[in-house]
This record gives sequence, structure tokens and C-alpha cells, in this order.
Amino acid sequence: MKILYLQTFPLWGSGSGTYARYLASEVGRHFKVAMVSPDDRDIPNVKRYPLKMFDRVAFTGHPEWPECKLFTQLTNHEITELYEDYLDSVIDAVESFQPNIIHVHHAFPLSWIARVIKGIYQIPYIITVHGSELPTVQKDRRYVALTSDALRRARRVVPNSFWTKEWLFKIFGDEFRSQVRVIPGGVDLHKFNPNLNTSDIDKKYDLAGKKIVLFAGKLTAYKGVKYLVQAAKKIPAEVMILGEGPERENLEKRVVEMKLTNVQFGGHLGTSIELNKFYKRASVFVAPSTWDEPLGLVILEAMATKTPVVVTRKGGIPLAVKDGVNGYFVRPRNATEIAEKVNLLLNNEEKRQKMAENARKIVEQKFSWEAIAHRFILMYMRFSYFPKNKNHSNSK
Repeated sequence: MKILYLQTFPLWGSGSGTYARYLASEVGRHFKVAMVSPDDRDIPNVKRYPLKMFDRVAFTGHPEWPECKLFTQLTNHEITELYEDYLDSVIDAVESFQPNIIHVHHAFPLSWIARVIKGIYQIPYIITVHGSELPTVQKDRRYVALTSDALRRARRVVPNSFWTKEWLFKIFGDEFRSQVRVIPGGVDLHKFNPNLNTSDIDKKYDLAGKKIVLFAGKLTAYKGVKYLVQAAKKIPAEVMILGEGPERENLEKRVVEMKLTNVQFGGHLGTSIELNKFYKRASVFVAPSTWDEPLGLVILEAMATKTPVVVTRKGGIPLAVKDGVNGYFVRPRNATEIAEKVNLLLNNEEKRQKMAENARKIVEQKFSWEAIAHRFILMYMRFSYFPKNKNHSNSK
């Protein structure tokens, strides 16, 4: 069995890229796997094909594409140009790799291409809906019709959380409800582990002897980081903010205006092991999202290193976080509650340690990539198409 993955964005620097990378590599341990993406870095067990595009385009921005356009900003002609580039790229990969099934990341735009391939080559496809694409469809109706058709023709539609599923139905209707199965993202339990030595980051960032409260992710308004900054004045710890994005300048100004001395910005750490060490070194991880987060992988990564979390009860986050068990929930846009719940953990080491153990245990049980990949493999085995000749046609 051969599986071809289609991914619109780089495989590092975002949740969907991380999801695509780890899933393909894990499945590649058992079957032949290839991926079309705009990223040529090596991935274990995965054959690579380039995704051509006339320009870099994203849903809400991307840390590795700081100057990229947004899909909402494209002209009609640019959308057709992008479509042509995508179609050429995927056809090249299909002709070379001869997959038995295609797995598309995001509800659009590469699902449009998979729909065409299905019609011509008879190769079935499934779609993982990450959630980050849905605000774009809500804002820009140009993306609705082709995406609706692609969703209806998919053998399976796989939202990454129950919240993403309901959001999907709200936008596109639920006529394809029977095709939907929720499968969350996973975590590399070997990479994100609680046994890392963190003395080097203590020295580099002057953190020796200090408790750390951590945020990591894209610095966009909907991540709610400004509320963590506001809470910092009441938190007796160093608040580390890791990531890049359009909000960074505003957040840094806010820190200066509030005369805060316990907030540091570490930038986007990319593939650096420093990020893993920060997860481990942190006493608490905070994700103060103000939008319906599909299911932040950074939350799972922090939990994997035995770090309890303080998060908003938004979107798919409750899939991983149980209030009072491995973290605490706070109301969105509420800096006072963030400070209160963070301080509960900072001031009670016994409680914090118990939640830390629970955090790792939940990730091991529900979110390992081995477990996630197994669920997809069963899906691939059920729906794969094995043609009688190399032209993917049953007729001579």
C-alpha cells in the first residue's frame, strides 16, 4: 500500500505542518509513503515531491513565511494561478509514485486537486481538517463551493477535534456527517520528554533559580498572549514568550508601558531543541487563546514533558485538558484568572507535581503518534484503491 500526503505549508513552524510530518513518518515505518509540500527538508521514511506555487500563501500567516500573502488577499486570477501550480505538482507526484490513497491536510485548497485526481485516476482520498483554514472560508465565500464538493467526495473527513467537527458542519452543512471521524494530533514521546538537561538555557536566558511560566506559539491576536502579559505583573516568575507573528511588536510595547521586568521574548525557535527544554523547564504552560483553538499541539507537547497547563476552554482543548487533573481552565480575555490559576500551581509544588504526572500519563495514553497513526492506517487499508494496470484504470 502506498499513501501520498498533500500539505500546503512548511512542515515546521505550525501545528498542521508538525501533524503532517509526524504522521507521515510514523506511517512510513509500515508502508510506502510520499508527500507533496513546499518544504524539501528530509523526513524519515518519506519520499518528497515539491509543491510549486507562484507565491507563498497562508491562512493566518506562517512563522517561516513572514512576508506571505493570505488567501483572503488573493485576486481571482491569483487563485487560478495557484490552482494550476498545485495541480501540476500533484499530478507529477501521482504519476511518479502511483499511490493507492491520498491524504490531504486542510479542507482546502489541495482537497480541490485531490477531487480532480479522484475523478481521473480513481484514487480515493481522505481530508484532515485542522481548523485553521475555517476562518478563511467564513470570511471569503470564494472558497466554499470547491471545498464543499471536495468534502462530499472524500471517503473520510477527519477533523482534529469535536469542536472542529461542529465548526465544519456550521460552515458546510452536515450532509457528509457519516464520513466524519475525529482523530486528534499526536506527540513524539521520545522528543518531548521530561528528562532533558536545561542548565544551558538557564545560563543563556538568565533563568537560574527562577520559576518559569511559558507560552509558545504564533503571536497573533487570537492566541490571547496580551492577557498573559497583563497577568505577568501579578505572577512571581519569569514569563517566557516564544514565537513570532504580527502581535509581537504590540506585546513588546505593552511590556514597556507596564514597566514589566519579568517578561522575555525568545522568538521562534523552529526545530531547535531549546523549545523542548523550555517545555521541560517551565513550571506552568499557558495557552490563553481567545478563539476556538482546534487542539493546540503545543499544549500536548508541554504536557508530554510533565508540565501542567493553564488554558482557555476553547475549541478542542478540552480533549486533552481535564480541569484540576492536569491543568486549569480560565475564561478567555481574563488576565486576573490567568494569574490566579498560575499562582495556584507556583505556590503548591505538591499539587503541581501531581498534575505534571497526570499530564504525561494522558499524552501517553491518548496522543502518542503510534496510536494516532494506527487509526489512520486502518482507514487507509479500508479505502485504498489497487488498479489493475499502471494507468489507474480497470479498462484496457
